[in-house]
Formats: sequence, C-alpha cells, structure tokens
Amino acid sequence: MKDIKLVATDMDGTLLNSKGELNPAIYPILATLKAHGIRFVAASGRQYFNLQKQFEPVKDDVIFVAENGSYVVYQNQELYVQPLQREIVDSLILTSRPISNAYPIFCGKKKAYVENTEPAFWAQLTKYFERYELVENLLDVADDECLKVSICDLDGSAANSYPHFKAWEDEIKVKVSAGIWLDLSHNLANKGKAMNVLQQLHGISAAETMVFGDYLNDLEMMQQAYFSYAMDNAHPDIKEAARFRAESNDENGVAKVLEQLIAELTMVKN
Repeated sequence: MKDIKLVATDMDGTLLNSKGELNPAIYPILATLKAHGIRFVAASGRQYFNLQKQFEPVKDDVIFVAENGSYVVYQNQELYVQPLQREIVDSLILTSRPISNAYPIFCGKKKAYVENTEPAFWAQLTKYFERYELVENLLDVADDECLKVSICDLDGSAANSYPHFKAWEDEIKVKVSAGIWLDLSHNLANKGKAMNVLQQLHGISAAETMVFGDYLNDLEMMQQAYFSYAMDNAHPDIKEAARFRAESNDENGVAKVLEQLIAELTMVKN
C-alpha cells in the first residue's frame, strides 16, 4: 500500500455508521493522509452541499464526488459535470408518477426540487439534501441543470420502482443505490467515471488507488482501484467485485484500513 496516492470512500453504509454519523476520528486520519500527499475523495449519491456540510471542518481537503458521480468538486471548483438531457429528465419524472409510494426528486446543481410533502418522504429528503425547494410541478423547473433524477421509494426501490425503469438501462444509468433509493443519471455519470477523471487529472493509476464501498452504486468505483474494499455489511455483488474486505461501517472499517495504510507509510518513511 506504500504507493497509494488516492483514497475514495462511499458515505452511507461505508464511512458513516448506521445512524448516518461521521466519526470525528477521521479528521486526524485525513490530516495524515494529506501530509503524505494522498488525496481523499468522498463519493456518494448525496447532494454536494450535504457532503460539504458533513466535512465542514476539513472541506477544503476533500474532493467531493456527488450525485453518484454526476458532479465532482474540489475547493468550490467544478472538475466534472455530467447532467441529464432535459427531455429524458421529463420522461423519467412522468414515468415515476404512477408508481405507488415513489417520489421523484429533480437533483439540480443549485438545489433539489420536489413536488410532494408526504412526511415520510420529507424526512428522507431533509436527511440527504441540504438545499431543496418545493415546487408545483417538476416539469416546470427551469434555470438549473439536472444531475440526476432520484426516486425515493418507500416501498423499496428494487422491487417497486426499478422494474418501471429497467427498459431505460441502455440509455442511462439506472442504479438501486440503497433500500429505498433509485438513481437515474447520464450513462457517463457514475462513481467509476468520476474516479477515472481524477486519476487522469492527477496522473494516478488504479494500482495507486484505494476505494471503499457497500452498495451497487459503488460497483464502477470498485473497478477503478486495485485496492478495492467491500465493507463487511456490503451487498454480495460488491463483495464479489472487491479484492479486499473491511470491517463494517459500525466498526469503523474504513478508518481501520486507513490506519493500517498510515502505519505502512510511516514504516517506509522511517
């Protein structure tokens, strides 16, 4: 691991515990990685502004891969943006409306837009989005790029809403990103593509990259790194795709592997 130059981790189910909390112990670890010249990436389906808030004390040291790879930002500078075509966005919204207990979100660069205040849905929205707006009709949203359409499916996205969008898979990315979330984004928008952009930008190879993930929206990211870690609580497909295993998110698995990395780097330095 002594040649690692880039570390990326998913958030929910990976770096965050089951309560959605970030362990403050990660801050000194990030400082040590920075001192060794290693870049740190937070890669998530979450909104950029939400991710930035999670890392507020060290936000200038973190590269943010937001909205499942549609939006990459470092120190408020956009490194990669891959929005959906508007006609596709409108079709996806229309497809979602007849689905029971499924609520579409227009995930814009400026903010997220929703058209429903169902309490259970609203609780999920405010958990993952920092900037949002209630509108009468998502089809009327203007003056913003759509990074992805997210479906909050309170009946379970894999069984309830995914079948309605399966036919779109040749045209866009259709990702079950968690139990009640379905993410619909551009074919060139995924965490793996975002990692490739960063690797090309900084001249970093897959052999010099370490990634952590737990769910299906992490699959492409796993393929961009030799040091690919599936959390102990990960989806079976992620465990199969990853070369290594980390302890669960509730056991601070990411931090423990990074501490091993730091120990090896310190040994080499000495």
